[in-house]
Amino acid sequence: MGTTASLSELLRGFRIRAGLTQAALAEKAGLSEQAISVLERGTRSRPRIATVHSLTAALGLTADEAGQLLSVARSKSRPAKPPAPAAEPAGTTLPRPWQLPPTVPDFTGRAAQIDAILSVLRVPAGIPSAAAGVVAVTGMGGIGKTALAVQAAHTLTDSYPDGHLYLNLRAYGPGRPVTTTEALRQLIRSLGLDVHLIPDSNEEASAVLRSQLAGRRFLMLLDNAADVSHVLPLLPGSPGSAAIITSRGALAALPGARQIRLDVLSESESVELLTEVIGRDRVAAEPGAAQILASFTGRLPLAVRLIGGRLAARPTWPLQHLVAQLRDEEHRLDSLGSDETGVRASIASSVRFLASSDRDLDRQSAAALPLLSVPDGSDLLTVVAAHLLDLPPRRTDAILERLVDLNLLESVAPDRYRFHDLIRTYGRELAETSLTPVERDAVIERVLRFYIGFGWACQARTHESSPRLALATIHLEPMRATANSVSALRWFDDEQRNLMDRFHQASASSVGGTALLPELALALFGYNESRSRWLEMRDLSNGMVDLATKLDLPLMAAWLEHDKAIPDVESGDIEPATEHLALALERFRALSDVTGQARCLTSLSHVLERLGQTDKALAMSNEALILSRQLDDRSVEGVTYLSLGTLHNQLGEFAAADEAFERSLQLARQGRDRRSLAKRYLNAGISYVASGRHDRAIESLLASVEISGQLTDGNAQAESKEILAMAFASKAEFGAAEQHAVSALQLARAYNNTLREGRLLLQIAKISAATGDVPRAIDLLGEALIVIHNLSGKVEREATQVLEQLTRAEAYTYVPNLP
Repeated sequence: MGTTASLSELLRGFRIRAGLTQAALAEKAGLSEQAISVLERGTRSRPRIATVHSLTAALGLTADEAGQLLSVARSKSRPAKPPAPAAEPAGTTLPRPWQLPPTVPDFTGRAAQIDAILSVLRVPAGIPSAAAGVVAVTGMGGIGKTALAVQAAHTLTDSYPDGHLYLNLRAYGPGRPVTTTEALRQLIRSLGLDVHLIPDSNEEASAVLRSQLAGRRFLMLLDNAADVSHVLPLLPGSPGSAAIITSRGALAALPGARQIRLDVLSESESVELLTEVIGRDRVAAEPGAAQILASFTGRLPLAVRLIGGRLAARPTWPLQHLVAQLRDEEHRLDSLGSDETGVRASIASSVRFLASSDRDLDRQSAAALPLLSVPDGSDLLTVVAAHLLDLPPRRTDAILERLVDLNLLESVAPDRYRFHDLIRTYGRELAETSLTPVERDAVIERVLRFYIGFGWACQARTHESSPRLALATIHLEPMRATANSVSALRWFDDEQRNLMDRFHQASASSVGGTALLPELALALFGYNESRSRWLEMRDLSNGMVDLATKLDLPLMAAWLEHDKAIPDVESGDIEPATEHLALALERFRALSDVTGQARCLTSLSHVLERLGQTDKALAMSNEALILSRQLDDRSVEGVTYLSLGTLHNQLGEFAAADEAFERSLQLARQGRDRRSLAKRYLNAGISYVASGRHDRAIESLLASVEISGQLTDGNAQAESKEILAMAFASKAEFGAAEQHAVSALQLARAYNNTLREGRLLLQIAKISAATGDVPRAIDLLGEALIVIHNLSGKVEREATQVLEQLTRAEAYTYVPNLP
């Protein structure tokens, strides 16, 4: 072992080499098992010299090894930190994820289990793995499976330098578990591929994951799995990478896995854990009471921490005082053991302590627990909890923090909390007994109403002239998160998974038959459209047209029918989109809603143009123009002129196109809608490039770039710069073209827009080919094909064609390929 190793590392290594457990070494050296445990954890780094001599003799160390152990034990410097991960090679596009949760500061015991994991998964430097290592850690809830797995995984950093992946599969938590399909998508995205690149088939997606892991050294921690079928497609298939899986269920059928089943802590480990939580002085003062408290917890880590947390929050309490309280409720504590009943009793003791307190905050916190446990989702934000409890945010924050004090809730980030799954389960049992079904559904309704209000506030920022806003029935007080579109969109980015979990939960409750669900789908239009969340938009809209119709909300049904077309258009399914828009137009006409008719007509014009039906598209646009003028709706009129400009350009009617575009831009300026103005300059630029009018295109696109920059909308800037590069390249001004394409590529990567990234890699490759740098072009085309695979058939086909042309050494002439 190297001289830079810490005392804990040296001692563990020598012990493992000697084939001794901590207990065996303790007995042989005449020390306590607890003493060995704290030395190996690094909690105590400077033992007495007599202790070192005893260990040296018990381990049979050589003179050099004994000197090394003594030198490290006497050193006043802290143990060297593990080396930082090596830097990625220059130019790589693959990320290096380090997703492990932090280790538990008071992690205690489990030395034999840690050793077992390390014996399977630790890979000495320079020695290749023979197979992908797999360890399955199983046991009851609250037994410490995750804490053990995380502790071991952090120890294995050097063996897996390419990164650590962590995924909570939530098989036994409330709400929907993470499906194998969702897990595959998340893991592949963590390895650097966009979700659009992932095949729909689990078998194909699993192959993509294994391909991404091949030749690399990753450690995966798959937490809270349901069974073997849940995780088998997620495992690495070649040597180098490894996986640790935790589950309450047996995973004995997992091929090649080392099985580790956790049991309760030993008595000494339980006392040591309690000591770590409340301090050594208090335990030393009342060792007998500490042992009794440990026994009351059933020696479950979760229960020990709950009891310890109560004492830690009351530093003046004698341990015997809590022992007496627990004995007074002996009928409850009798059930403390190694099953879920024991954990339930431990949680109940903390909740009942709050409920019987003289402090109003404590009693209010106890009453809040069952309410807070009702909604699905992994996290709970303070602002969501405030609406759920119907209390002011400041009071809600105090309640949440009080629950954290009692270890009934985890604080995972500022204003973000999380239940342990067993505590959530207990809270829901309380809700079942203390709340009526109507009261429980009312909790879900309050959460949903908050999301609807936030959705409308976001849409008012992102789509100021959206006619959907007139259908809003729920309005929130102004919040910092809704101050502008940037903050509102980012808030939804962080909360989106919780929102979808709670949407599905509401759908299965009595709330599912109310107008709240179709309104939520409509309110989230602004967010989903801005972030290209087409799958979520489709999910939210399923069945909503029929529900809105049933509830006699015909205008809402019409808009939902219209918006069902958007995911189809974005995925290239133009014909189904046309059907939705035609049905929506019928609904708007039946309602004599001219605004809706005008919007539908412009949307139909767009899809008909993409189908090549220019005459029909032109008729639709002209009809929309007439209606928008009747309404004096400048927004619809401007969009209609934009469509007309594009159609006139296609027909070679350039003067009419210029006039239509200028009118569209004037209307945006008059309405002071800068977002629409930037978008209209962009669309006009696209049309000009398509018609070969490159100078006009450059002028229009530069204006779009400038306005998007003023709005700090990097995603829109990237889109405009992408088309700007095409315009310059079409004029053979390749230096300017590459400058804009590279700038756009940086923005696309910053905004995780993989589709645009692939298109821009293709553009830069085409520019390189046109300037004669064929080797660079071939390299870029290969990279583009990796990024764009299964994401855009159109772009993939063009990249393949250009690559084949260059491989045949044929001359290349730049040709734009607009999105």
